[in-house]
Amino acid sequence: MSRCPGGPLPNEADVLEALRPVEDPEIHKSIVDLDMVKEVAIDGSAVKVTVALTVPGCPLKAEITKRVTDAVSPLDGVSSVDVDLTVMSDEQREGLAEQLRSEHTTAGADGQPARVNPFTDARTRVLAIASGKGGVGKSSVSANLSVALAQRGHQVAAVDADVWGFSMPRMLGIDRPPVVIDDVILPPEANGVSLISMGFFAREDQPVVWRGPMLHKALEQFLTDVRWDEPDFLVVDMPPGTGDIALSMAQFLPRAEVIIVTTPQPAAQRVAQRAAYMAQKVNLELLGVIENMSWFRGDDGKAYELFGAHGGRLLAEQLEVPLLGQIPLVPELRIGADEGHPIVVTNPDDEASQAFFRIAEQIDVELAPRKIYRPELKII
Repeated sequence: MSRCPGGPLPNEADVLEALRPVEDPEIHKSIVDLDMVKEVAIDGSAVKVTVALTVPGCPLKAEITKRVTDAVSPLDGVSSVDVDLTVMSDEQREGLAEQLRSEHTTAGADGQPARVNPFTDARTRVLAIASGKGGVGKSSVSANLSVALAQRGHQVAAVDADVWGFSMPRMLGIDRPPVVIDDVILPPEANGVSLISMGFFAREDQPVVWRGPMLHKALEQFLTDVRWDEPDFLVVDMPPGTGDIALSMAQFLPRAEVIIVTTPQPAAQRVAQRAAYMAQKVNLELLGVIENMSWFRGDDGKAYELFGAHGGRLLAEQLEVPLLGQIPLVPELRIGADEGHPIVVTNPDDEASQAFFRIAEQIDVELAPRKIYRPELKII
């Protein structure tokens, strides 16, 4: 990029000050504070900035180049900006990892630094999206609700805890693995949502054949070994049912607010209630119910209730919690999930998108922590 210079020529201090607001897109900290700016060379009105990437083949190097160029170009006297990308040495990378690691460590029993779960007492609201059975669209609800919350200006993270049926990377449009600096994992991000998932560590055609203790350890690492940067919301796509993983997540996330996803038919409603009852048994808050696949709207504009009616409302009444919303059965919602284009992004005016936006607003405003329901559940 070049333009006619004007005013005094820039100096190194001016360039560094202009670069200070530039953040690494994965670490979300200033590249100056992270010591990624290795050299500023000025030749008249031409500026060359050498930036050390955290790892070779950094997937966001083009974005870093753009951010540096956009920051330096407006300086008085600058006619051109050249960004030279190099890679941190092992020693530099180890120092950066130690800096990131120190954000979520505490002294262990032996006096040595120990990792801590950042979601046990942090300000982050944890939303556990649960269901009694599979096939009710829980993951597509998790993905679109996460993006809807992000579009309200929140920093949003997500954990795909459905380790056997992981699907959120595809649904959010994330096609790259996390960046790992030493032993610190930086979650990839798309559509304003950073995500960790078993899908980053196993092929889609590779079954995860693990017993409970291994699953427990993997989920713990999802929380403690990932640099989450204190998001406003953590959305957890829970596995269906009430087995080992659900119990582990309840242990790791004792402040979680549980949202039950069901479809309209009474059979699904009764199974979903079991997940709600488990939430009470492990002392988790129950926030509300979302009914998915509520109706299909034909070309004639009429809503056809293909899977029955009123299941979500009846479940919410039974549990004495709000029915947060009803999501219609929309082909674009399914297509977006398959292709990594959430409907709340591709078609925000769609009936389904509007339902997700209303649910996100309820959670964010009407059901803020001071208004969380703590019902006395009844078994159907």
